[in-house]
Order: sequence, then structure tokens, then C-alpha cells
Amino acid sequence: MAAASWYHRDISRVVAEELLAKAGRDGSFLVRDSESVSGAYALCLLFQRHVHTYRILPDDEGRLSVQTIQGIQAKCFRTLPALIAAYQHPNHGLVTPLLYPVPRHRGGPDEDSDGEEGWGGGLGAGGPGGAGPSAAIAARTHISQRLQQRLQEQVHSSPASDFTGFMAEYLNHHLQLDLEALRHGHPQLRHLSTALATACRALHSEIDFTLAGLEMLAGVFDPPTSPRSPAREQSLLTSDPDLELLLNKISTVNHLLSSLEKKVLKSLKERVSRHNLALPSLVAAPPMAAKPLAVQSFEVKVGKSQRAVLTVDVELGTVTITKRGSGSPEETIPQDRILQLIKYLSVQSKVRLVYDKELQKSLSRDFVFPSARKREAFCQLLQLMKIQHSNLDEPDLISVYVGTWNMGSTPPPRSLASWLTSRGLGHTQDETTACIPHDIYVIGTQENSLGDREWVEFLRTSLKTLMAIDYRLVALQCLWSIKMVVLVKPEHERRISHVHTSSVKTGIANTLGNKGAVGVSFLFNGTSFGFVNCHLASGSEKTQRRNQSYSDILRSLALGDKRLSAFDLTLRFTHLFWFGDLNYRLDMDVQDVLAHVTKREFETLLAVDQLNLEREKNKVFLRFSEGDISFPPTYRYERGSRDSYVWQKFKPTGVRINVPSWCDRILWKSHPETHVVCKSYGCTDDIVTSDHSPVFATFEVGVTSQFVPKRAPGSVPEALACIEWESIEVIIKTSSRSKCYIEFHSYCLEEAQWSGENTSQSCDSPGFLKLGWAAKNLPVLSPILPDLEYLGDQHLLLSVKGVESCESYGECCIALRPLISSTAQQFETFLFHRGEETGSMRGWMKVQVPKDRRSTRERLYEWISFEEEDAEPGADTEVCPKPPPQCLRSRPHSFPEPAASYTNPAYFIFEGVPNTWVPAPSAGEAHEKQAESPEQGQQHWSPLRTWVPSPSEEEQRGGRSHCTPRGPSPGHPLSPPQLGQQKRPKSAVLARDTAGLGDCSLTALHMATCLSQLDQLSPECRGDSQRTLLHQTHSTMELPPRPCREVPRCTQDAHQHGHPGEWSCDRGEQSHGVSERLGHLGLQQEAKGLQEHGWDHL
Repeated sequence: MAAASWYHRDISRVVAEELLAKAGRDGSFLVRDSESVSGAYALCLLFQRHVHTYRILPDDEGRLSVQTIQGIQAKCFRTLPALIAAYQHPNHGLVTPLLYPVPRHRGGPDEDSDGEEGWGGGLGAGGPGGAGPSAAIAARTHISQRLQQRLQEQVHSSPASDFTGFMAEYLNHHLQLDLEALRHGHPQLRHLSTALATACRALHSEIDFTLAGLEMLAGVFDPPTSPRSPAREQSLLTSDPDLELLLNKISTVNHLLSSLEKKVLKSLKERVSRHNLALPSLVAAPPMAAKPLAVQSFEVKVGKSQRAVLTVDVELGTVTITKRGSGSPEETIPQDRILQLIKYLSVQSKVRLVYDKELQKSLSRDFVFPSARKREAFCQLLQLMKIQHSNLDEPDLISVYVGTWNMGSTPPPRSLASWLTSRGLGHTQDETTACIPHDIYVIGTQENSLGDREWVEFLRTSLKTLMAIDYRLVALQCLWSIKMVVLVKPEHERRISHVHTSSVKTGIANTLGNKGAVGVSFLFNGTSFGFVNCHLASGSEKTQRRNQSYSDILRSLALGDKRLSAFDLTLRFTHLFWFGDLNYRLDMDVQDVLAHVTKREFETLLAVDQLNLEREKNKVFLRFSEGDISFPPTYRYERGSRDSYVWQKFKPTGVRINVPSWCDRILWKSHPETHVVCKSYGCTDDIVTSDHSPVFATFEVGVTSQFVPKRAPGSVPEALACIEWESIEVIIKTSSRSKCYIEFHSYCLEEAQWSGENTSQSCDSPGFLKLGWAAKNLPVLSPILPDLEYLGDQHLLLSVKGVESCESYGECCIALRPLISSTAQQFETFLFHRGEETGSMRGWMKVQVPKDRRSTRERLYEWISFEEEDAEPGADTEVCPKPPPQCLRSRPHSFPEPAASYTNPAYFIFEGVPNTWVPAPSAGEAHEKQAESPEQGQQHWSPLRTWVPSPSEEEQRGGRSHCTPRGPSPGHPLSPPQLGQQKRPKSAVLARDTAGLGDCSLTALHMATCLSQLDQLSPECRGDSQRTLLHQTHSTMELPPRPCREVPRCTQDAHQHGHPGEWSCDRGEQSHGVSERLGHLGLQQEAKGLQEHGWDHL
């Protein structure tokens, strides 16, 4: 008899609701593990199209009871099946009896799968399979049989036949006893320890023999001061199969082996010195000094035809401009007089240098480099020069190297220089900057056959040879042949703290480590980093398996601050890097792939890349970024060469086709309003020992340090900052009607804070719940420090939790920087839970900073900005500083960037009205608003990242400003009364497929909803309702009148270079046919699905 079919173990709340929605009958139920209380369960029950969740909690004696409505006495049960059986009858406090159990899906096992037949899924303590007497016996028998079957499979491939007998006896007779003890709260596994000790009896004599020989050898060079004690002799000769004694012996052998070499060396030195023999002094060599950077020169074009040479001396801190043909430099600019470096987006090889010529006078000069790579090298050298000559005690900016390589179970070549210096194919480093050492190296490998210490020393030696720096080991984490090594510069070692490591197995039954992930996290001063190296299932047909493994890793990796363990892993760190052999393939015939690779038509291949397709569907890596792929597929090459792919793999079961694919990838995700720029992303072309090519990526990352207030605490009455909320609106994907509260976490708060219950609630759209909080139910948060410079680097983590279940419906991260103001600012963000997007949150809030705490400083990475339009100022024209680069979330390269708004089109059903437009605020209003902004001429950002100069900057320019607001900010139904109606956000899901089609998506979705409601009406009730709903649909489809000049348009150049473009929408071709309307939106697939499956397809 198998375990109860209604028990689904650790599935997520979203998956549970989807299963119940498919069941569709009132009284359908299932049980899953609780996400909020360890050892508890969640009973999910469907009634009237809504899912009701009840917690099943154990008491001190292990009895189970259901938390139901007040006034109903809780009943206790010894077993979970008994509880379920009792609640199949009415009048027990549930909305309906438990009528129809929803069975769990059973997947067939395969070479990489961990189907439900796996034994590691949770029939241990508290599992329903061990509940009643008959069920417990059946479950234990089932487990024993499965394990014996696996043991027999291992016998043929293992020489340990004697050991097999002991294990078979344990599985047959003693496993059930350990299971019973485990069910009663005794996790010691006493019978397993006895079986292991008995099986290792022969090892005692072998260790005794080896240990005696080692002690004899050690005694030759270091005679013992006292004879061996009888107790020691007795312990070596004992035959008592005690497991603890065996471990002690192994520890002694390990200690002797590690100290023997030192003893021999010491003894030899003493004997040599007694005979007055000269010994070379073993003086510790001084630490190697880092190689000084050579002076670099760049040929550039100035003006229309003039040539010049830019010479960068990082050590001296100068940039020299020399005209071509001239023997003497025209001008030498010290680093402290360089004000700004502006990169042109329209011309990728052009840069503008802004610097002080004289006191209160600045000049700007434009230079055109031979290539974009040369421009990036020049900018990187200037950035490095600024860092080296800054007066800061702690860095603002560091460089991070991330590498991944499937080594194919073969030793590496003697040199890894091309990999560690980011040289090869793709977006690579220029030769002038390739050997600049990075601050942090994170190197992940798969199928690595080297020993752990051997691999670490090999990497450290390689870096020492290349960079002349002895990098220090921060962490080494291994899972079988999956390894991750983290190395840092010696001067950063003291800045690293709170190091955590973890691993997750995703091989067969999630118990084998041939597939899985290793993770490392740490703090660099005040910035948290997370790194995950994984090896997922192979095979073109295993896409869903890879998706599931990603979810398992996301859920099970124990990294970061334990106080944030309830949050999605991707929200726990300022910067999270995920890399490895992800094994996603190309969905295209192998011959077609080879033809496109030969022609370097990578865009065509990226459009059928499984990882890109799954990311587009929001199945994996939500809101992650990836650099542009401009290098060939990294798998599967012929070993020893990079000239051809080997796409046929002969196996006993037949020939397997391995389509050349980008299996090896590097992605990242960062908190909003943080600085991270991918400087290179490529692969090597000269490391050929494996069928995979090593992949590298380098990043420029902004970091924060421990903030020290300029004013000593307690010197004057302390002015406090505060975070106030005016309203919050949440839309979550759920069939529940539960009341919710919000939990607030941040490093700028002394402790977590909670809101009250939501003040408004509606579920007009099936499958979605809309919640609202008014100001009175939201806490006023008091940050630890009130300084603007400190608060600008802080973030809030919010979690929406059910009042009854205390389980999370979604979490999000909000940056405080754009919300610092004396008036309420709008925010909007996504909700995530266990790797899935579960909803959206928006609202109004303000972060008030005392006037005497508004001073701040420019970060080292903020002096490099971007210029969208190629405007040519005069030689003496003052240039308006530009905002720092916007490091937004990037989608796969083949897809347009979506608008930053709601992702699910069904959210718009809650809006109910078309978008409206208003003109931008007047100059006077903007000036009044800026009066409340930070002082000292600092840059100020609106919620839409619109940069507005402060009044002091305008005065310096004689009232003239070259920077103007870029457009209206989005409106919101929760807008305060003093703010007018504004443009509401679009659906990002539709925006990425139908760029610039305005709000056509709103009308189509509204009509789909109305017709879906018609399908649910009974035939006799459709008459008038149908005419009413269709009339509403018709009126809604009339597009909102807007002047043509306000309709965004896109230029070909803007679209080509990937920066924000403007698109036009032809309103002359409107059709009231549903399929035609969807076709107009560019949703032909949806139109086809609509015809075949009805409105449920939408």
C-alpha cells in the first residue's frame, strides 16, 4: 500500500492552487508541507472557486489538529490519515467537507529525473505515510523494497560485496526500527550506527596496523618522552566495533600524516646543525608586489579630421593629449581635474571628456576611438586611475570575475591564461586591460576530477603567475565533481565576512550529487553577494526537468542572512550571480544549427535557445540579466580542437544527438538602484581538453561600506528620518480569500516590522486577489541613521503573508533612493515567491530626511555617464552632468525590453478605464519640488529615473539647464488628491511582444474577460447579460483619443541600438472581430489558440 495520494510533500502554494483549479469540484483537497512552520502541514480545500488553506499543527505530544474558525473546538489526532478521514464529514469548522482528494503526479524515473518514486521525498518524521499502523507498515515495506532494489543494482558495479551483506541485513530487519524511532522524534539512527560499525570491523585492524607503523616512523625522528600508556595499547588492540572509536583512530592517522613531514624536517635540521654543516637560511620571501600598469596610448580622432594620441598613466594619475605629428604634448590633465566621462550611445566608439581648465571654468572635448573596445579600455583605465588616487578608506567600486567550465572529467591544461584574463571569443577585454587584476575571482567547474586542494592551489598559482598577486581563499564548496572557488585580493580579506556555503543535489531522486548546485554567499563590507554554480540535467528533451531543478535549488540553498530565509533566494542579496552548465539546448535541426554557426548568425539561434524561451515564459530566472551572446555555442566540441562540433554520441541504447548549444551560461540579478555593469562575456578558443569551452564574464560592481556619520551621535539633539506610507495596493495570483499583512525587513531597521490586516479586498477577476492598505494600517518605519548618504544605499524587503497560514504570497525589494522626498512618491514592483512571479505591488510612500542630514557625495562610478543624443557643444560651453548609467534588468538579447510595470495583463481588469495623458509639470512646479531635494547641488532622481538639476546647479549656469524632464510619470488609482491623473503603466508581457501598441492590450483583455463570463452563464440567463457585456466591450474597444504628437514613435536608429525608443500605432485599422483584434496586437498564436480552445486559452 503506497503513501496517501493526497499528500504532495513540499509543493508550493501556487502549484497547489493550480492543481485544485484543474480539479474544479467543490470539496477537492490536498495536503502539502507548511512553508511557515517546520513539521506542520497545510490543508488546501477548494470551495466556490476559491482555495481555503488551513494549517495542521502538531502539539508537544505530536498530535495533529486543524486551525479552523473561532468557536469550533479543535480536535487532535494521532495520525494525519485519521485527521483527513474525520474531516470528510460535515460540521467540523471547514467551509465544506473533504470530498475529492487530488492525487499527486507520479513521474517516471530516468537517468536525471527524481520522480515521485524517490525515497528522499519526505516519508520521515511527520509524513502521512507513517501515520496509521497499516499505512506505516506498508510505507516502510515500500521504502525497504525500493532501497533493496537499488542496493542490488549497485552490487554488479561495486567490489564491496562483503559490505553489501551488512547493508542488506540492515535494510531487511533494522530500517523499519529506525523509521519508527524517527517518527517518535529520535533522529539518532542507532541501528544504522551499529550496522556501520559491524561492517567496518575489518577497518579497525587495518588502521591499527597503519597507525602503529606511522607512530614507529615518527618515533625515529621524535622519540616519545614517556612510554605508551597501557590504555593506549588496549585501545589499539581492541576489537570492539565502536564507530566513535573508529573515527578517533582515523583522526589520529590524519594528524600523524599531516605532522610527519614537519617532524622529519625539524629532526634533520637539528642533526645537521650538531655536525656544524652549513644550511641555507630559509628566510620567508617578501610578498610579491603587483605588477605596475604600463603607460597606455590610444590613437583617436578629434573633430572632423584631426588625429591625436591619448596617453593614460595610471600610476602617475594623468591623461596626456598629443596631436599627431607634434613632438610635445598639447595638454596634460591630472586625474583630480577630470569631472566627467560621457559615453555616446549613438556612436559606440565616441567619448566626451569634461575637465577643469581653470578655476570655475570647465571644458569638454570629444574623442573618437578606432573601436568600441578601445573606448571601453580607455574608460576602464580612467576608472582605475580614479580609484587608485582617491582618498577613500573603503572602495566604492570593485571588479568581479565569474568563470564556468565543464571540464569533462579530464585534467586541465598547464595554462588557463586566456580564461582567467577574459580573452577569446565574444565580448572580451582589450589587450591593454586584460591583465588588470580583479578584486574577486569566482570560478565554478563541473565534472572536475581534480582534488579540492589541488584545484585551489592550481588556480592560486595561475593567478599569481599572471597577476603577481597571492590571492586568498574565501570559500571552497564542492558537491561531487561540482566545485566553486572564491578568491580575493589580500587587501580585501578583512572586508569579507558572514561567509556561508551550501549545496543541493538534483540527481536521481534528489539524492545523487552528479547533478545539483553549490552556493557561496558573503558580505563585502556592507554589500551582500551570492554565487550559485549548478550542473543541470542533460538532453534536449529535459527542459522541464531543468526548470524543476532550478526551482529545487532556489528553494533548498541555505545562503545569506538567516533572518531572510523566508524570502526568495534571489531577493536576499544585493547581487546574485548564477552560472554553470545549465544544459539548455537549441530547438533546431543540427544541420541548420551548424549552418547558422558557420555564418555567425547567432541571433537566429538565440531565438530558439531553450533558456531564452523559458525565461520569456517566466518559467526560470525571473528578472535575471545576461550579457549579449556574441560567441559560438560552447558545446559539444571535438576534444583537442575547436574546429568542429561532435554532435553524435553513441550509447548502448542508440545514437544520441547533441545539438551544438550554449549550455554554459552566466546570469545575474541585483537590487534596484544598484550599480552593476557587465564588462565582458565570452569564451576561450584555445583550451581544448574538454568538449565544453570555458566561459567568462567580468563585472563592475558598486559596493557600500560601514557608514560613519559626520556628526557624533549624542552631540546634539538627534533629528530622525522616517519612512511613511500613504497607501499600498497588492494584486496577487491566488484563489484564496485570506486576509493578509505585510512584513518589513531592512538592514537600516533595528528589527522587522509588521502592518495590520488589509483594509480593502476584492476578487473580481478569477484567480487574482486585490488587497489594499490605508496609511492607518501601515507602520511608520524609523531607520537607524537619518543621513541621506546612508539611506540612499538602503533597500526594504517586503513580504505579503496570509493572516491564517502565515505563509508568503510574494516578496519584493524596494530601493529607498528614488523615494527620498518630503512629498509622497509612487513605487511599483513585482512580487516573487520560490522563483515564480506571484503578483505586483504599488503604492505611495515618502522617505523624509532632516535638512541638516541631506549632504552626500558622488560615488566613483557616477562620474561616467551616457549621452543619448550627439549634441556638439562649443569649446567653452559648460556641460550639464548626466545621470549614472541605468543598469536595468535585461531580457534575452533577442527580445525587446518591456516596460517597467505590471507583468500580467489580467491585472488591468482591476483598472477598468483607459489610460489618460497629462502634460509634464511646469517649470515652476518642478522648481518648487526641487526645493525639498538634497542640498549642495547633488543630483536628484524622480521615481521614473528622470534627472532634474537642483536650483544651485541652475544658478551656476545662469538659469540655463541642458537637462529637462523626459516625460510624464505614470499615474495610479491611489494617487493623492493633489496630484492629477497620469498615464498608467502597460503590461510588460504584452509590451515585449507588441512594442508600442499603446493600450490595445487593455481592450482585448477586457473583451476576453466579458466573453469568458458569458461562457460561465447558464443558457437561459444569457440574453440581456450578453447584450450588456458586449455593449461594454464595444465601448471599451474605442481607443482613447490622443493627439498624434503624443503617440510614441520609434526611429530605426533607436531600436537598433537598444535604448528607449518610441513607437507608433496605426489607429486607422481597427476591427471589432476578436481574432482580428488579437492579430492587430501581434498575438497571432493567441488568436489561433482562441479558435481551438476558446477563451480559456487567454
